[in-house]
Amino acid sequence: MVVVPEFLIKRIYQKGSLKKLENGVSVVLKNVLGPGFISGFNYVEVNGVVFEPKDVKFITNGQELLGTEVSEANPIAFRLGQSGTLVMEGRPCIVEGVNKIVIEAMNPEAGKVQLKVEESI
Repeated sequence: MVVVPEFLIKRIYQKGSLKKLENGVSVVLKNVLGPGFISGFNYVEVNGVVFEPKDVKFITNGQELLGTEVSEANPIAFRLGQSGTLVMEGRPCIVEGVNKIVIEAMNPEAGKVQLKVEESI
């Protein structure tokens, strides 16, 4: 299994992309590491509010997939330079000031990958 250092994983998060939606939040991820796959979304947590895969959408290359549709059998190709927007709906969770974001996804080579970032609004 490949181990990806945390400082590299953080580079995937596109700074300044955190957006408050009417009933949720969105962030942008950009693959700056190399070609790979996302084989699942375990959860996204924003300021302690946990969004399960059924509450997560990943939009990339004109394709929109629910987190529950992404699996080892149906992975998302995430090429170098490719961007994707994660949209979490169902609960407001953005605060003025510092927002804490945790994204836990699966990768066929590395297994569970966790991205932790903070962004201020």
